[in-house]
Amino acid sequence: MPVDMELEMFLRPKQYPMPPYPPKMITLANGKKMVVRQAKREDVPAILKSVHPCMFIKRDYYDIVSARLYGELLAFYYHRSKSQFVLMGQVDGFLVGVVNSRMENEKVGMSYHTLAIDRGLRIGSHLFAAKMEYHMEYLNQESVLIVAESPIGFRRWMVEYPLEATTIPHELGGGDSYQLTRDIYFKAKPRLVAGVRPVPQDLLDEAEAEIKFADDDTIRERIAGLKGR
Repeated sequence: MPVDMELEMFLRPKQYPMPPYPPKMITLANGKKMVVRQAKREDVPAILKSVHPCMFIKRDYYDIVSARLYGELLAFYYHRSKSQFVLMGQVDGFLVGVVNSRMENEKVGMSYHTLAIDRGLRIGSHLFAAKMEYHMEYLNQESVLIVAESPIGFRRWMVEYPLEATTIPHELGGGDSYQLTRDIYFKAKPRLVAGVRPVPQDLLDEAEAEIKFADDDTIRERIAGLKGR
């Protein structure tokens, strides 16, 4: 599809400079190694193949989280969101989770969504922590505004960190934002932020070679919370 680049410049929102997120490796509860790395725009079509089947799973509000994430990924792909970034987790090359967020301005981040495509291994928690790590340690922001759309999300973010309640509206609507400050982040970091760098080269090569995705039935089974894989 031909693109009128002169008009595109009016349609594309401001983008703040963002240093790359350095990949890391996290050992999961089942002993598997998860590579956490930053997604590029050209990765989005492959990521959407794993997000799509999650849009039809009602359990724990996977449907609304996945539908919103799907749209946000398209906005990222088409340069229609301001300073958005996407991180993903891969095990043996397979996509097992996705998180996204953006910079509202140089000091404040706006957290979007966290989607674990393989449950029971704290993949969502690890990826959310990686997202906050990027905001605080690489983008050097002062705070991140966060809301939850499910009870499990509220327990994982608001309670586990614990986050600070505010009266600040969030871009996603719903309740007012909770806030992660630098002080809260660095106190929680020893408990919640995992991973080692650099990633062993063979694991990184495997992750970067191809974003593999499971079939729809397998994804539905994994979201049902089965463990021990």
